[in-house]
Amino acid sequence: MAQTQSPGTKRSSDTESGSPADPSPDPVLSLSNVTKEFGPETAVDGVSLDVEPGELLTFLGPSGCGKTTTLRTIAGLEEPTEGEIRLDDEVVAGGDGAFVAPEQRDVGIVFQNFALFPHLTVRENIAFGLSDADASATEARVDELLELVEMTDHGDKTPDQLSGGQKQRVALARSLAPEPEVLLLDEPFSNLDVRLRVEMREEVRQILKEAGVTAVSVTHDQEEALSISDRVAVMNDGRIEQVGRPEQVFERPESKFVASFLGRASFLEGELRDGKVETGIGRFDAVTLEGYDTVYDGAPVDVLVRPDDLRATPASPELADGVIVSRQYVGPSFVYRVELESGGAVHCLHNHVEEFDLDEPVTLELTADHPLAWYPR
Repeated sequence: MAQTQSPGTKRSSDTESGSPADPSPDPVLSLSNVTKEFGPETAVDGVSLDVEPGELLTFLGPSGCGKTTTLRTIAGLEEPTEGEIRLDDEVVAGGDGAFVAPEQRDVGIVFQNFALFPHLTVRENIAFGLSDADASATEARVDELLELVEMTDHGDKTPDQLSGGQKQRVALARSLAPEPEVLLLDEPFSNLDVRLRVEMREEVRQILKEAGVTAVSVTHDQEEALSISDRVAVMNDGRIEQVGRPEQVFERPESKFVASFLGRASFLEGELRDGKVETGIGRFDAVTLEGYDTVYDGAPVDVLVRPDDLRATPASPELADGVIVSRQYVGPSFVYRVELESGGAVHCLHNHVEEFDLDEPVTLELTADHPLAWYPR
């Protein structure tokens, strides 16, 4: 279930205060109260969303949250139980029982396993969706796409002669060939190794932006979603918990679920009193909290802190806020887990040259230089 929204979390405008907002372009894709049930199970529950021209939007969430089913309803591979889907202002599902078959929708799909035809060359794979074009137009379009995905020297190869990254480029080019209104990407990087995954998501974003295509992606990988997307829609239990630019969703999560799913989140139990927050690591000014209002004085709250918001210092047992119970080496840094004397635990990030021993007592200092999200308990 969705957690209580933080009173300090507000949707921010993309326009400066006092500046007239530019009229929004008509969305390429609109979902209105889309619901998909499988027997007694509700996989997608009332999803409403618009996707703007040229936007790269990613549905992000854990396995079973409904993101892939949502993508399949857009593609026409599943028919919504309720709601309406519009593509370029045409109803393709819902309404008065309308349902446009997948092959008649102007969408392209890039699957997890790339789904290239093994017996066809790279050129033939890309040309597969261009059956309505004449030979010269097809050749010109394939040449254009080979250049776009930087595969001009590989046109005569077959998929078994390509690396994972090259296969992904070919799959992308094949999906872009018919110039679809919307390109759908289903966990597009999941079959690549970690190093190649990072490299390819940068390349794919660049290719999509250069092509000017509108794209919708699904992934469970938060780093992937935050790095490639113009906007992220975080899903949980079939519902969208929050939609926004990556930095908005990460820095101002509207629910404890979003906060917990994005990054390593810890929550300090506290109580608001007289303009202060009393916590297990000390008392600090409530203006540190995003959107604090005195109406919440006396309320118990959970304050979101991430590892870089806290700093540990060795202390004597009688003065300590807690003890180090584990540490994780993450390259140039250690992430330490501190079990608090007041109950609960938090994480703090330190340079690798600053080492703490397990069971070492420490005090914790709040070093965040930004407003903190918080949630009433």
